[in-house]
Amino acid sequence: MYARTLHNRLVELAHSYPAVFLTGPRQSGKTTLARASFPDFLYLSLEHLQTREEAIEDPQGFLRRFEGIGGVILDEAQRAPDLFSYLQGFLDDERGGPFVLTGSQHFLLSERISQSLAGRIAILELMPLSVAELAGRQALEPEQLADAGAPGQEERPMPLEELLLAGLFPRVHARGLEPTTWYDGYVRTYVERDVRTLSNVGDLDAFARFVTLCAGRSGQILNASALAGDAGVSQPTARRWLSILRTSYVIDLLPPHHQNFNKRLVKRPKMHFLDAGLLCYLLGIRRPQDVLLHPLRGAIFETFVIAELRKLFLHQGRRPQLYSWRDSNGREVDAVLDFGTRRLPVEVKSGETVRSDAFRGLDHYLRLSGDAGGVLVYGGRQTYRRRNHVVRSYWACS
Repeated sequence: MYARTLHNRLVELAHSYPAVFLTGPRQSGKTTLARASFPDFLYLSLEHLQTREEAIEDPQGFLRRFEGIGGVILDEAQRAPDLFSYLQGFLDDERGGPFVLTGSQHFLLSERISQSLAGRIAILELMPLSVAELAGRQALEPEQLADAGAPGQEERPMPLEELLLAGLFPRVHARGLEPTTWYDGYVRTYVERDVRTLSNVGDLDAFARFVTLCAGRSGQILNASALAGDAGVSQPTARRWLSILRTSYVIDLLPPHHQNFNKRLVKRPKMHFLDAGLLCYLLGIRRPQDVLLHPLRGAIFETFVIAELRKLFLHQGRRPQLYSWRDSNGREVDAVLDFGTRRLPVEVKSGETVRSDAFRGLDHYLRLSGDAGGVLVYGGRQTYRRRNHVVRSYWACS
């Protein structure tokens, strides 16, 4: 098992709240983390038919089973969402707990929980492994991204093309699985099942084509009307399908930063997949060497880095303060981390060599914002400082 950065925050909140909801993509390691963090808790999975029927048909009787029990893990809680309304009274009466609930549907399930258990539950999100977790080292905090320290090179990093193709789902690495076969099963077993659960998508083949078109646009500013036209569906259908992909943790949208510095900004979000391995699979990439030659290599690498930046926040139990920035003249930086009193622009370059013009976007942003420096994440192995910027290896960006 990989040591997960979120472990300490999960344990802390379970001692502070009557319930904790641990959500994230399917196969990101939620069940493994919950059971390892609370080995003495009673564990029940609502994937099991009998357990799920009991929770749905007699929720009060189901909860009575936990009276006086010191801790309970309810896995796949989205399978019985009405249970949350009854759980509220159970927790208010202090009849048992704490409860750790896990689930794989983002906004839909979070909204149901917030409505029923407001003030009684903490919500955490577990993404697939970060590079730091994969490497077995302590993860950075977001504010540490701009701290270069002494120039250094990570020992024996995983080659970039292999890392992008494999993605960062724990099972692929823990069992040394062939990525293409695993992602094929992942899409068929989980993504398509979530589609059937969340929405009445009549034509799964059309939806699959839509997902592939989205893959070709990862790292781009979202143009829902153009996407709908290319997919041959209406704009409302395209927006509904995008919502399904977000709810299922397949994609997310990087909102534009609100600070305009007296310049006209592009106000549409950028779309990113949440795992580079899944993106490579959907793009038809099957070999590591093909990643290096693919015309979307830059977008794949940017998707990987943005996912790592999200994990910097989420795996510390924090809401990501992560944005895109682009003005009307096409000048941009790939991401902006907003710390309230200061901002940190981040540029992403997939090459192993950093040329001087790679800092053009960072320099332009800093002239407008007045902030002190930026970060460039690249495909090489060394981490060092260049001018007022930190140049970070892909293997040291989380």
